Amino acid sequence: MTELVDLEVGDHALVFAPEIGGSIASWTRRGVPVLRPLQPGALEQRDPRALGCYPLFPFSGRVAGRRFTWRGITHELPALLGGHAIHGAGWQEPWRVADLDARSLSLVLDHIPGPLWPFAFRAEQCFTVSPEGLTVELEITNTDMQPTPAAFGLHPYFPRNADTTLQFAAQRVWLNPADSEIPDRREAVPAAWDHTTARPPVEGIDNCFAGWTRPARLSWPDRGLALSITADAALAHLVVYIPAGRDFLAVEPVANMNDGLNRLDSTWHGFSVLAPGATLRGSVAFNVE
Repeated sequence: MTELVDLEVGDHALVFAPEIGGSIASWTRRGVPVLRPLQPGALEQRDPRALGCYPLFPFSGRVAGRRFTWRGITHELPALLGGHAIHGAGWQEPWRVADLDARSLSLVLDHIPGPLWPFAFRAEQCFTVSPEGLTVELEITNTDMQPTPAAFGLHPYFPRNADTTLQFAAQRVWLNPADSEIPDRREAVPAAWDHTTARPPVEGIDNCFAGWTRPARLSWPDRGLALSITADAALAHLVVYIPAGRDFLAVEPVANMNDGLNRLDSTWHGFSVLAPGATLRGSVAFNVE
């Protein structure tokens, strides 16, 4: 039986599933879902992708060929989704509760080197609920014996219907070739994808945007609800995923670009190189209007 942790603050009710990848199972405000509702069988199947939000440690996105080279050694990663190495190790491992009070929860993961990721790290998520919404503080500490690349992010799913609107601005977007899900070029955001003004989400986007302007904003006029998403400078990229014909979308503040592990000689990959014992920190705020 999966152990769940509840936090109720004012109008907000959140349920966490630490053992399922350190995930948020659900979040409602006055009974109205803020995150996508729990999918059938999600808890029984222990599937983070069927929950409301899961963490991305120590990287987000896909890795080309499921391999990368670090300090002259090529490391192989497992296929976790559609044959791809994706989203790191944290969402595949159980987290533990480090602290809990009436309005906050801290979760910790001590990763041991293995197939999911070859280097040791400690990841922490601190969730704080307020009348305005939810703040998530993210930390990753290098507990390995050598410097290692590190990044993080969040993968929240949100409800979507015919009345949903999305608003965000970005300087660039990473585009994929027609036969691949790995980006090969960074360009200005196409006019067809421009969400600078609130509009219905454009289906088919599954891309990483660079230089996004805070906040991103979602609105559900039929439910009298809107949500703004902000993040600090450590989370320089925004992944937007709008699958066709589905009742959800994802707006993901992340540190690194997709396949950044194979672009570490560039200036825009988004990874930090952490010396042993060093820590990378960042935070994301979800404010309900």
